Amino acid sequence: MTRSTALPDPRRASPDVPLAIEINNLSMRYTAASGDSVLAVDDVSFSVRQKEFLCVVGTSGCGKTTLLRIIAGLAKHTAGSAMLRGQPIAGPSADVGIVFQGAVLLPWRTVLENVMIPAIVLRLDRKRSLQRAHDMLALVGLADFANAYPKELSGGMQQRVSIARALVHNPTLLLMDEPFGALDAMTRETMNLELQRIARDAETTVVFITHSIQEAVFLGDRVVVMTPRPGRIAAVLDIDLPRPRDLDVMATEPFGHHVRSIRTLLNARGLTH
Repeated sequence: MTRSTALPDPRRASPDVPLAIEINNLSMRYTAASGDSVLAVDDVSFSVRQKEFLCVVGTSGCGKTTLLRIIAGLAKHTAGSAMLRGQPIAGPSADVGIVFQGAVLLPWRTVLENVMIPAIVLRLDRKRSLQRAHDMLALVGLADFANAYPKELSGGMQQRVSIARALVHNPTLLLMDEPFGALDAMTRETMNLELQRIARDAETTVVFITHSIQEAVFLGDRVVVMTPRPGRIAAVLDIDLPRPRDLDVMATEPFGHHVRSIRTLLNARGLTH
């Protein structure tokens, strides 16, 4: 496995910062509908430090979502180990928030009611959770839409609601599976700017899955590059771009260098956005 020579953000990647996630020699094999055995993820090892923003990039079908589901406790690996804050991952954790590609909002519930769902499921104190929900809506810029319904919101606004919902129970880890993949290019750029701010203000560890090389470089403190199936790690690259980042950074040579390095590793012309 190769590593770039760029230095990571010392606040997020310092060896003195405790590990949030530790994956060692992890593999996942499953039986397809055809009866064939499929090796989705093979011998993967990496770690994520607390408050770090880690992006995982690779082509479709390389095992990115499988890896995220294992970290979320929604799928079980068949070899190796997966640890969350020093404990084996044995199932879903209340300390993890998840954002999927689709916002998955209940259309008959208001924005506030959708955000409150994890607090209700976890039976958290209602008064405190309501205040937290309002705080999270303010964090994602939707304080004035608490009583709106999903159909009244744009796609980008719906994804903001899903982020607020994932954060309402104050998780220490936020898992995001290509959350902006269905958005138009301009909205996606806006959401990338907003997510950078939200992650900083919420002081949350983020693992972000994407097939967009530019998105991974823009958001990540580090980028894990995965090979086509079976998913293995081709490299872990430190992204030495200063924060906060604005869209102008995409026109700089250091940004372009990281994009080119990842594209070379993937050998995937035309897959960038």
